[in-house]
Amino acid sequence: MAQEGKYNNRYGDEYTFTVAENGVDVLWEGEFRHCRLGWPNVYKEAYEAYRKDGGDMHIEEFKKAVHEYDYEKSEYTPLSKQYSKLVYSDTKNISMVDPSGGPYLAKGMKFRYIEGHERTILGFESVDEHTWKIILDDLKWLEDRNIIGGII
Repeated sequence: MAQEGKYNNRYGDEYTFTVAENGVDVLWEGEFRHCRLGWPNVYKEAYEAYRKDGGDMHIEEFKKAVHEYDYEKSEYTPLSKQYSKLVYSDTKNISMVDPSGGPYLAKGMKFRYIEGHERTILGFESVDEHTWKIILDDLKWLEDRNIIGGII
C-alpha cells in the first residue's frame, strides 16, 4: 500500500499527503496562505428553544427550516427569524479545509489521495501554517465479524 500521494491544483500548487505515524490519519502539506475553513453549526440551543415553544419537527427537518428564506417576500421565514440567532459555529472543530485552487476536503467525504488508504474524513487539526492533519475513520469496526452477519 502506498504511504504517500500528491495533488497539483489548478494554480500549480503541489500538495502532499503522507500517512501519519498512527497508520490511519494523514498529514496534508502545502501552501495554505489563501484558504477557507468551515466549522459545523450547533443547533442544540435553537432546537431546545423551538421544542420548548411547542415545535414538533424532527431535528433534521428543523436544521433545514431554521435557514429557510422566502424569496417571494425577500425575507427569512418566521421560524428562521426566531431561532436562527441561536445557531452558532463550533469554531473548535474544523469540518472543511479549502485552499485556493483546491483540493476541497470536508468532514464526511471519502479521502482518496493515497491509493489503498480510502477512508472517511472525520475532521482536521492544524499542525502548522503548511500542514494539516486529516483525521480519518480507522475502520476498526470492520474487524468485528459479529456485526451484521460479518462484513469481512
